[in-house]
Amino acid sequence: MKKTGIFSGSFNPIHIGHLALANWICEYESLDECWFLITPQSPLKTNSRLLDDQTRYEMVKEAIGDYPKFRASDFEFSLSKPSYTINTLKKLQEVYPDRLFYFIMGADNWAIIDQWKDCRTILDNFPILVYPRLGYEVIIPTSYPAVRLVQAPIIEISSTFIRQSYAEGKDVRFFLPEAIRKYYL
Repeated sequence: MKKTGIFSGSFNPIHIGHLALANWICEYESLDECWFLITPQSPLKTNSRLLDDQTRYEMVKEAIGDYPKFRASDFEFSLSKPSYTINTLKKLQEVYPDRLFYFIMGADNWAIIDQWKDCRTILDNFPILVYPRLGYEVIIPTSYPAVRLVQAPIIEISSTFIRQSYAEGKDVRFFLPEAIRKYYL
């Protein structure tokens, strides 16, 4: 069974922090691959500056290039809205029964997991890899043996920082993969 990490997000834009973290998780957590699952719109976020779905998908495809362990995924684009993680994970299991899906989330999302739709079902049925974020202590109850804090390096780069920097006229090109700089320069 292929071990596949699901790294879900808006990727608005994808940046070197996303790529470095996914690379670390693939290599050090022994995942066969990592799918960058571009989300249409998180039910917990409102963002009027969200680039359109297809543009973000194309950016992810260009950013990951030919690295064999990465895949851009528009899987959620065809699912009903709003896009809930539990629905996505169940549908992924149904469509790809030959894979074991690991959900990858940051400590910031772990801190609010109780706000997620059907969080208990997610926690009881899917392995979760939590990566560290500054300012967030991760406590994982022993009742969730499939949830693990990974010792990935803390990479504090955000898409918000990149968008704000460009809006302010800052040249932060090296925070973006070279293949997608054209969208911002």
